[in-house]
Formats: sequence, structure tokens, C-alpha cells
Amino acid sequence: MMRHLPNLLTVLRMLLVLPLAWLIRERHYDSALIVAAIAGFSDALDGFLAKRYGWQSWLGGLLDPIADKLLLIVSFVALGLTGAHPLWLTWLVIGRDLVIVAGALLYHTLIGRLSAEPTTLSKITTVLQIGYVLLQLVHLSSWVDVPVMLLTAAIWLVAIATLASGLDYVLKWSRRAARVRRATSREK
Repeated sequence: MMRHLPNLLTVLRMLLVLPLAWLIRERHYDSALIVAAIAGFSDALDGFLAKRYGWQSWLGGLLDPIADKLLLIVSFVALGLTGAHPLWLTWLVIGRDLVIVAGALLYHTLIGRLSAEPTTLSKITTVLQIGYVLLQLVHLSSWVDVPVMLLTAAIWLVAIATLASGLDYVLKWSRRAARVRRATSREK
């Protein structure tokens, strides 16, 4: 029974998406920060438990990145709609994910089976995006006054990393597709 605990924590994280969006939309930033912190803690805990006790599963490998993406996209959309950051940043984050998903579907359809392999740059981008959302929520909360220069720098850092990561995926998977196509055509 305990081996399912990481997946249960991931589902809990998914269930926090709607309350987080509502809290941000309603400008209850102190509560939104608490919910985001709980989501972050559950992410760290489910990863620790899965690795430490060997409770990794195919379902967990599928649900965990979906939960992370849901939380990030909803947070960026909600923060963008409240005017906390420029909407172009929200569109950049969503656009990158759409390009990656579209590319994965094309690869799977035209080339063959796809194994999800997040790149190092993608992992760094995700950490930066999570850090930015938390920084923005801290800034919007009544607890700490974050300097505007720091927020501006964080916005640009996230934008650059998001753009670079998206381009990195496109280039790597395009090269991989070309190699597979060449190898397949030689075999015929």
C-alpha cells in the first residue's frame, strides 16, 4: 500500500491546481503562496519516496511531469491575467510546451516510438519557472517586499531559458528524426 504514496501525493498536487488558480485570481496571495509551497513540498516528497524506497512506477513517471506542467501553466496564466507579469511571458511558457508536445506527436506519428527524455536545459528551465512563480507569489504576498529589479531580472531569465529550452528541443529532436530517417532509408 505504501508504494502508492508517491502517486497519491502527485494526485494531491494535481488537485491543488484549481485552488491555486482561484486564490491567485482572487488576489489571495498569502494563501496562494501556502498552496504553492505545499505543492512544491509534495513534489519533493513524492520524488524522494519513489527513489529512496524504489516506489517508482510507470504511472508515476507519467503523472509527475503532468502535475508539474499543470501547476506551472495555471500559475503563469493566473499571474498573467492578474497583471503580475507581462502576458507575453505567459504565452512564451505555454508556447514552448505546445511546441514540445506538437513535436513529440509529430515524431511519434512520422518517425516512431518516443521516449520522453527531459534535457538538462529543460530541467533548469523548469526550476527557474518554479522559482519565478514562488518569487512572484512572495512579492505579491504581504510577507516580504521583493525588489522590482529582482523580479524584472527573474522575468528575463525565465524568458531566455524558456526560449533556449524550446529551441534546444526542436534542434535535438529534428536531428534525431533526420538520423532515424537516413538509417531507415539505407535499410530499404
